[in-house]
Amino acid sequence: MSAIIIDGKITAAKIQEKVRKRTAALKEKGIVPCLAVILAGEDPASVSYVTSKKKALEEIGMEDREIRLPGSVSEAELLGLIASLNADPKVHGILVQHPFPRHMDEERIFSAVNPDKDVDGFSLASAGNLALGRPGFIPGTPFGIVHLLRDYQIPIAGRHVVILGRSNIVGKPMANLLVRRELNATVTVCHTGTPDPAVFTRQADIIIAAAGKPGLVTADMVKPGAAVIDVGMNRVPDASKKKGYRLCGDTDYEGLLEIAGWITKVPGGVGPMTVAMLTQNVADAAEDIHTLP
Repeated sequence: MSAIIIDGKITAAKIQEKVRKRTAALKEKGIVPCLAVILAGEDPASVSYVTSKKKALEEIGMEDREIRLPGSVSEAELLGLIASLNADPKVHGILVQHPFPRHMDEERIFSAVNPDKDVDGFSLASAGNLALGRPGFIPGTPFGIVHLLRDYQIPIAGRHVVILGRSNIVGKPMANLLVRRELNATVTVCHTGTPDPAVFTRQADIIIAAAGKPGLVTADMVKPGAAVIDVGMNRVPDASKKKGYRLCGDTDYEGLLEIAGWITKVPGGVGPMTVAMLTQNVADAAEDIHTLP
């Protein structure tokens, strides 16, 4: 048996084509979907991610209002900027790129964004809506993973999903999304306090690896035929590469090819979906509708 390779670029392209048509329809009504992206500092990974978002927005025909600030910007200044964007009717979505400079309160920054414009889904209001099963914007990575599973016809309802990692960006919202009645999965979350994650992953129908640890999931941890979704994006030193490193996920990709039923590519699996779902959320915001899974 050889695993089916889940190609996020293909699924993301389908979503973005639909969003492109929605954007064109909005423009005919005089509405130009606009995402304001705020980047404080020069974190290399953040700069790269913001650039990929900008490209996706431009390809779809949306307006990208990019605002770059020095890492020394005060929290009060950033909050003031967010307040002005909240009040701007031409801005439909607001994204504050994380990680933030260390002198800022992440929770306070995220929650300053108007929930109707919180297309990243990271505010307290958005997190609460997700946990309670209410309509609201869902973070792009968990939302994208659900779309990948559906696009590849991988059953979710009644299946045991094991999530490795409990971050506020992926692990927690992923768990809250999957247990909603619309998806109806049984979810186990493993983290640094879990003595032996393999005990749980061997029982899993679907494994979502989001721990930020290269090669964490090995073949002996996976049940034959299970779906493996690798969220990891790690830089590993590699002298043979021009940049001196290579990108890899949280799984032993090569080792899992002969045991998993499905597995995502890294890069090219979950990453493109995160950006695609962001554009869908911006379209939803411009149409003034609230996202459901």
